[in-house]
Amino acid sequence: MAEHCVKVYSRFNRLWHWSQVGSIMLLFFTGARLLGLHPILPFGAAVLIHTVVALALLLLWAFATFWLFTTGGYKQFIPRMQGMWEVSRFYAYGVFKGEEHPYIKSYERRHNPLQAAAYFALKMMLFPAIWISGLAYLSYGFWDHLDGGSFWLEIIANFHVLAAFAIASFVVVHVYLLTIGHGFRQHVRPMVSGYEKVDLTPEAEAYFRQQGRVLD
Repeated sequence: MAEHCVKVYSRFNRLWHWSQVGSIMLLFFTGARLLGLHPILPFGAAVLIHTVVALALLLLWAFATFWLFTTGGYKQFIPRMQGMWEVSRFYAYGVFKGEEHPYIKSYERRHNPLQAAAYFALKMMLFPAIWISGLAYLSYGFWDHLDGGSFWLEIIANFHVLAAFAIASFVVVHVYLLTIGHGFRQHVRPMVSGYEKVDLTPEAEAYFRQQGRVLD
């Protein structure tokens, strides 16, 4: 296989990614207001914005999930143990010694084993946790008459906040990892242009060249 600059991120993929980034940042900002961490917005406006953006993001996630399964993109997020130790060692030790990243990207597996495991946990655990707790919180008016309703509301609210902080931690680590190795711009550029350097088999190279998706 040889390395080539290939268009691997479609327009929808990039639109979904950046819309998700903007929405999550806005949810963090309004959520912090609801927790009383800043006074920048009126409380009522923060509730309205938080609710509308959350529902819009949930709809986007539904479309993105459908897109991932119909295009086979979900396979990028299935974790594998092969190479996990080498990548973990690199981030824990090798990166501070100036070592080269041990993982070589291919078109079929653009995410290294640690990335795939982190994204899998995010999509299969943290996102469902924030969706379910948020919808349960939002629909409180439909079940507040049940015995222990206020108790369960407190549990759901705390669980929602805990899930939000877990996602915020993921975002912090994600941004940090973008600053190491080849640098922030080098890591972010593919999600702007759609092109990334990956290893291709001769057959895949011929196919992508025919589609005009190879730059070099």
